[in-house]
Amino acid sequence: MQLNIHAPVVALMREVARDIVMPRYQNLARHEISEKAANDFVTIADKESEIRLAEGLSAILPEAGIIGEEACAADPAILDRAGEGLNWIIDPIDGTGNFAAGNPPFGIMIALADGGATLAGWILDPLTGRLCHAMLGGGSHIDGEQVQARESGGELPIAALAVYFMTPEERADIQRRSQDRFALVDIPRCAAEQYPRLVLGQNDVSVFARTLPWDHAAGTLFLNEAGGCCQRLDGSPYQVGDTRRGLLGASSPRLWDRAAEILFR
Repeated sequence: MQLNIHAPVVALMREVARDIVMPRYQNLARHEISEKAANDFVTIADKESEIRLAEGLSAILPEAGIIGEEACAADPAILDRAGEGLNWIIDPIDGTGNFAAGNPPFGIMIALADGGATLAGWILDPLTGRLCHAMLGGGSHIDGEQVQARESGGELPIAALAVYFMTPEERADIQRRSQDRFALVDIPRCAAEQYPRLVLGQNDVSVFARTLPWDHAAGTLFLNEAGGCCQRLDGSPYQVGDTRRGLLGASSPRLWDRAAEILFR
């Protein structure tokens, strides 16, 4: 099944990027951008992209349900079934804040999950055309070439720590613990970019407080299948439908252990 769906999923994502996302990039009217919550933006492109992706994915695999970010924003009860049965998980534009401001990076993320397990994931960068994908047990690929996660090799591990959804106390604790232990870099505010950075040796460690499935189902699979490590803070695997906060990703299991010890033990 997984081999049969890959080509049509990729074709659909590229079509949506070409016909819906990119024509709106740096071309949004003020009324086409709104806030779902403080600093949580949605645009007309997000909404149109999700509708088209949901229609296309339902045609590719009709037996799978649809868990879309914008549909869940309108009806939060949809998210309650994310860990039940076979579901497509859609992030129509990840990094909407960047997209709405006319800046990179942003991406389209799709995952297929069965219960809590992610079976397949795809991450498309509409600006460059880069496609990251992974199949459970089948490794990770970028633009069709299999990839292995690699460390940056820096004197200190390079860490991008997403602390903006943490409490002020949690944020202060992370900042204190990371001082002089990591080389801190700005986060891209886009999981569709952060996960590839961990695989490509650009970043070594990343922390996420909020762990919604459309942001992380595809990325965690991609990082883990590439030989990196992405787990809950207690070392348990990421499961779709698990509503706990906190996720730690690293470019190698060795660095995951080191980061967990420094930041959370």
